[in-house]
Amino acid sequence: MALVIVHATMTLDGLIADADGGVDWMFGRPSAPEDDTHVDNVIQNIGAVVGGANRTQTIEDGEIPYGGMLKVPVYLMTHTEHEPIERDGVTYTFVVDDIARAVEDAKAAAGDKWVSLLGGSISRQCLLLGLVDELHLDVAPVLLGEGISLFAGLGQRIELERVETSAFASETHLRYRVLTHSQDAL
Repeated sequence: MALVIVHATMTLDGLIADADGGVDWMFGRPSAPEDDTHVDNVIQNIGAVVGGANRTQTIEDGEIPYGGMLKVPVYLMTHTEHEPIERDGVTYTFVVDDIARAVEDAKAAAGDKWVSLLGGSISRQCLLLGLVDELHLDVAPVLLGEGISLFAGLGQRIELERVETSAFASETHLRYRVLTHSQDAL
């Protein structure tokens, strides 16, 4: 059965993008072979992606999950109906206002691999619904001071168990299992 993960590269102050949505701070740091091995492992284990659709329900070059390295089904949350889009061998399916269904469809597509949740809003919604099994966080050694937070506004305490920690040249890689979902804490 598929494992549902929040996968994000974030700053030490918990941001996933700068105030304008930019992520150029993620690039240009020296890396070690172990960093590349970590990234390769993540890429090889992802079987489907759930994220948010843009306002125009198009697939722009800068919005392709994992820069196009993955050829897996992508489920995009939206508020209006839209036919699936096929681009570069990837099917983008739009799911209207039912994130639990998007995750279930992604799990079915992923088989025994991971479902990667992308974006702060998607991640928080899935955490609050008890749909997340693990957090996979790659922490870059930078403080932005302001920007888009991964967990701001979660509004619930969620207990975690550390599964793995590693640090190499470019980032610290953290993996946590979700112990209590927000609905369990109610």
